[in-house]
Amino acid sequence: MGELLNSKVLVLNRSYLPVHITSVRRALTLLYCEIAVAVDTEYRTFDFQSWMHLEPMGETLGLVSRSMRLPRVILLRGFDRVPRREVRFSRFNVYARDRGQCQYCGRRFPRSELNLDHVVPRSRGGTSAWENVVCSCVGCNRTKGSRTPGEAGMRLVRPPYRPQWTPFVVETYRQRRHADWLPFLSVADATTEAVGAAAG
Repeated sequence: MGELLNSKVLVLNRSYLPVHITSVRRALTLLYCEIAVAVDTEYRTFDFQSWMHLEPMGETLGLVSRSMRLPRVILLRGFDRVPRREVRFSRFNVYARDRGQCQYCGRRFPRSELNLDHVVPRSRGGTSAWENVVCSCVGCNRTKGSRTPGEAGMRLVRPPYRPQWTPFVVETYRQRRHADWLPFLSVADATTEAVGAAAG
């Protein structure tokens, strides 16, 4: 049961755009407190009581007297802010951008076996920014040390870059997706294309 309660739920704003991923446990709390409603793949919304009385199917949570469907998508009732259009620079997001691949040897590793490496070392004026930080395995990190890749005789698989918001976020969500999320990821794609066309 603990594993089910910690599994992932997609969170949408009032425009049905993905803004976050949370746990089933947190999603149920938001539903119960009427902060959010559950959404099915046909875009129908359900408050906590109506969701509880849906016929159990697919993934379910066993309660004392019955089973309840697990919500996989929720819509925040009062949150209409559009997701920020810049990807925040963070350790997790660098791992996601580089897809767990050491940018020196090209091999994929579990996150626990990866470091973040400054291409131009901080001791040489390198900054902690998208364009200067990459994933590297422990071995390559040791080999490179406080040198530039050129000085260490190493080459980058690809130069580090600042990812664009929507392709990055949609791909990140898809890596951890549930089938019920797909219609809403398509909405995010379509919205971004429309915004891009209007801006162009």
